[in-house]
Amino acid sequence: MHDFLIKEIINTNIENELIKIGFDKTYTHKAKDKFKYKNLKIFNLTSAQANIIKQTALSVGADCATHKDVITGKAEISDCILAGSASQINKIAQKLSIQPFGLKILAQQLCDFCRDNEERKTKIVGILNITPDSFSDGGKYLEPADAINQLRLLINDGADIIDIGAETTKPYSDPTPAQTQITRLTPILEYIKSNNICTPISIDTRSSQVAQFAIEYGASIINDVSGLSYDEHMADTIAKNGVKVIIQHSQGSPEDMQKNPHYQNLIDEIYKALNTKINYAVSKGIKQENIIIDPGIGFGKTRDNNFEIINRWQEFKGLGCPVMLGVSRKSLLDMPDADNLEKDIHTLAINSILMREKVDYIRVHNVKLHSKFKDISDKLNPKD
Repeated sequence: MHDFLIKEIINTNIENELIKIGFDKTYTHKAKDKFKYKNLKIFNLTSAQANIIKQTALSVGADCATHKDVITGKAEISDCILAGSASQINKIAQKLSIQPFGLKILAQQLCDFCRDNEERKTKIVGILNITPDSFSDGGKYLEPADAINQLRLLINDGADIIDIGAETTKPYSDPTPAQTQITRLTPILEYIKSNNICTPISIDTRSSQVAQFAIEYGASIINDVSGLSYDEHMADTIAKNGVKVIIQHSQGSPEDMQKNPHYQNLIDEIYKALNTKINYAVSKGIKQENIIIDPGIGFGKTRDNNFEIINRWQEFKGLGCPVMLGVSRKSLLDMPDADNLEKDIHTLAINSILMREKVDYIRVHNVKLHSKFKDISDKLNPKD
């Protein structure tokens, strides 16, 4: 009796694996798509659309799950799950491009899902809180000299972006007036401008007045934890100035978001809410390439919700925008009595997985720890 030796290939660089077994090098760039399997959920299809997609999928050897009553026409609207290799989905897209009922548009979107993004690398966003009451380091950098020293440290430690906040948005916190935020921000922004700091600056604020002030000082990103909902003028301010914006999901506001967060279908609800916000932003003149999305760890979420988001963050890539996650020192670590260094080590444990999965941005307090891990990880996982 002969025992076969079988191994699952975990390495995502399937093209390199094909070359190693002696596959034709001139064809690997096309063949690799046959080995990349995808499950795509498509929302709110008419029964006609769902039936066409299902039959098209079957015609190329893929599959498509729909509501059981779609085939009889009793279900007028259905979500579907399209399953197949990247190669099969591209073939489905090609066939759908000549179908009616708006499926030509869907065809292009399906092609977008199959594009190769292997070159993407995680950027580290360093947190600088100039507040008296932030949950982790409130008051530590409130004085301008301390804030400037921390800014220099974050840059030297390897931060790709610095996110400066003059308003705490921890659970049960009250809003900080715009003028108070501006007063806190002025010394650090003046220092950045006068010293020609090149590291991109993000401002963590819900206020369009604060955003406009910071942009005039050179800030190139606005991090709005309300997702453009708190201030009706924020979207216009972003669009007018042509800067990037981080649109975060939150169920409720900081004052009440953690009282009783509840979801019927967590990921789908966040996904749809962020999609609505992206569409709103674009309708106001914000370019989609200037939008970063954040599912909002800790913002109207239970601990289990937070871990589900972390486990399934890659699903949010389907919205067509870079994804940022912020777990740094948050309550999901369940370490209320630990010091910040211990929290940072456990934060890195989570972020190390996210970085290997190539999340676009991680927002952290301890940049040095994450930057060092990133350097080591790059050596452990070389491109070739």
